[in-house]
Amino acid sequence: MAEAESSDAHWERDVLRKLALETLAEQKRRRRWGIFFKLLGFAYLSFLIIVFGEFDWKGETFEGHKHSALVDVSGVIGASGEASAERLMASLQSAFEAKGTAGVILRINSPGGSPVQSGIINDEVRRLRKKYPAIPLYAVVEDICASGGYYVAVAADKIFVDKASIVGSIGVLMDGFGFTGAMDKLGVERRLLTAGENKGFLDPFSPQQERHRQHAQILLDDVHRQFVDVVRAGRGRRLKETPDMFSGLMWTGARSIELGLTDGLGSVESVARDVIKAEDILDYTQRQNLAERFAKRLGAGVAEELASRLSGFGWR
Repeated sequence: MAEAESSDAHWERDVLRKLALETLAEQKRRRRWGIFFKLLGFAYLSFLIIVFGEFDWKGETFEGHKHSALVDVSGVIGASGEASAERLMASLQSAFEAKGTAGVILRINSPGGSPVQSGIINDEVRRLRKKYPAIPLYAVVEDICASGGYYVAVAADKIFVDKASIVGSIGVLMDGFGFTGAMDKLGVERRLLTAGENKGFLDPFSPQQERHRQHAQILLDDVHRQFVDVVRAGRGRRLKETPDMFSGLMWTGARSIELGLTDGLGSVESVARDVIKAEDILDYTQRQNLAERFAKRLGAGVAEELASRLSGFGWR
């Protein structure tokens, strides 16, 4: 009887052991297949990125035939993104150099941005107009052409708007916050150490010093003068200056024509058809492709992960 019970116990243990081993083996197989399919998916995504990164599809083109070349200035003008000087300069160069380009249209829908980036684009437009005197360049404003956007536009031969477009904002700003009052209420003490008496220039956690405010105003006035000079040089005698023209105010497209800030009503299609006399439009705007977008997002994710890990070691 005891032998039979011992045999049954051995049998049960063997069965349980086999079941456990088979379960572990099945889990390993599932993990291997999971890794395989993840690698396969990653390889497929990499293939798509490479393919679409290499080819910038524009559909049917008219290069070699008479056409109007289009370059978009869309969004905030800055050192990165689609409205950067680097990207727009390359787009403009391609547009002017292409065979069959009868005229270039700079379509602008921008609230402004970096005065440096805007200045670089303005300089490049003027350089290309001198290099290719037979190819005119017209700016066409859609919703808004303000501040740095208008800085770019004044380099064009003519500026066309919609009657409801917003144009102007010829001014410069520097903004920030001051937290000293809140810190006093919370009992927070600011401990700022510098080498150089002005290194804490406009520090938001320290009381504003009058000499720093005055110096900041000098910087703003200097950049503003540069902006005004560029507008006057670009618009010339067409400009009907008023006391508030360079104050930072904005006007409708209809009013901007009366002030000489722009030249007339028009759209991309009407300028191509009626002004350039080349109805076919080819877009030369260099845009971020899939590979660039993926890399940008991946880089942001890696940076966040790295920052979170370093924060544990006192990095800020």
